[in-house]
Amino acid sequence: MKFTLGAAALALAFAAPVQAQIASLDLANYSLVATYDLPAARASEASAVTWNWDSDTLFVVGDEGDYVVEVNKQGQLIGSMNLFGFDDTEGLTYVGNGQFAVVEERLQDVYLFSYQAGGAVGRNNLPSVSVGPTVGNIGLEDISYDPLSGRFVLVKEKVPQAVYDAALDFANGSASVTELVPPANPFAQIFGTLDLSGVQVLSTVQSLRGTTDQDNLLVFSQETPRLMEVSRSGQILSSFDFSAIAGDAEGVTIDGNGVIYIVGETPRLYVLAPTPPVPEPEVAALMLAGLGLVGAFARRRMPV
Repeated sequence: MKFTLGAAALALAFAAPVQAQIASLDLANYSLVATYDLPAARASEASAVTWNWDSDTLFVVGDEGDYVVEVNKQGQLIGSMNLFGFDDTEGLTYVGNGQFAVVEERLQDVYLFSYQAGGAVGRNNLPSVSVGPTVGNIGLEDISYDPLSGRFVLVKEKVPQAVYDAALDFANGSASVTELVPPANPFAQIFGTLDLSGVQVLSTVQSLRGTTDQDNLLVFSQETPRLMEVSRSGQILSSFDFSAIAGDAEGVTIDGNGVIYIVGETPRLYVLAPTPPVPEPEVAALMLAGLGLVGAFARRRMPV
């Protein structure tokens, strides 16, 4: 397992074991704090990740659609469920009560299933909704459930790029879809990126509800590569350049404390966290007094 952790993040971990929830989101204040290898046998070519607020764990799906994998926030395997009959799973989101929605990119269909560790489920046995016609490898790339509205946000990769807001009725197999940011033409780049590969609503972060960030989205581009906070009208509010970190990352989620998790096909998990505020002088003195310990800790290989 590969693991990296900055000294600043280690100092924060010693000074404040429990991270406070964020009051606002600005990607300019985020930094990469950890990188973990994912279980390659089950999360091969990881294409999507979602945070389960009931278990406080992460769920990952690979684009071959063989497994949905539960991992902890350090990427360690907790359990998995076998999927069969799927071809190109690119999006995954938690909807509550142990249920998830998964996207087939080329079919542009969304399937609802209940997760059971060690179980198995076939595509043809699941309730589904069509969001668009069958296309090539340029279809739906990710999906995110908004617990405030009960609706979903989806992104289409390219030709054209698209961001959809959708009401999905799995009981009746119907969808009502609104295009949030219509492109000027089929080849237009909505956010100045070559593709759209991941999306995450911010209303899953309890502390952001009722703030100006509540309805904003995280959108990721694999080909550019860049993470962006955008409004639902298409305005880029902040961004994080991912090009020096990985070129194969594509799925994104955020937990209740505002920590962002991104997965790549390697498969690997990348963790972004807000830079801690400058501490009060008394706290700073305590942290400085412990730098020798932190420095020694940072030089050791972390146990797996």
